[in-house]
Amino acid sequence: MSNDVHAPALLEPPEPPDSWSYGIDVPHDPRSPRFARHAVRMLLDEHGLAQLGETAELLTSELVTNAYRYSDGGATVRVTWSDQRLRVSVIDENPELPPPHWARPVSERSVGGRGLGLLDMCADRWDGFAIKEGVFATGGKLIWFELGTAEDKGEDGRKGARRGGDQGQEGA
Repeated sequence: MSNDVHAPALLEPPEPPDSWSYGIDVPHDPRSPRFARHAVRMLLDEHGLAQLGETAELLTSELVTNAYRYSDGGATVRVTWSDQRLRVSVIDENPELPPPHWARPVSERSVGGRGLGLLDMCADRWDGFAIKEGVFATGGKLIWFELGTAEDKGEDGRKGARRGGDQGQEGA
């Protein structure tokens, strides 16, 4: 019998994965946009992507607020990092896609109506689509946006196309 006591070897933490994805379900509750905003900020901070936090928080809050305002159920927020791009998707139970922001003039005194304009100004890319009812889905819609790191963007600070085919309407 030996009196040698072996301490367990301290393991180095593994390298973070190159891509990851998290899903957050939020109830139909006025506090959900704040919760989703904080959760996205925490995820980005933990993954060393704090530089995307402010914009991702703003846009996530807008999408979850719209899900609360215009649907009767909760929402799912999916946050994905892949190929040096952040994609945040919000799924809600209302299948109606919002009209393009330039189709709804907003007065300076309006309390709402600026969310899609913010997506257009701040996101590198964004879009949405209706989800049909079926065996595995209750119907609804999914709106998503993407952000890249500074190294990923071109001279104008953005990379990629805006909402499908709507580029010619910018500034209209």
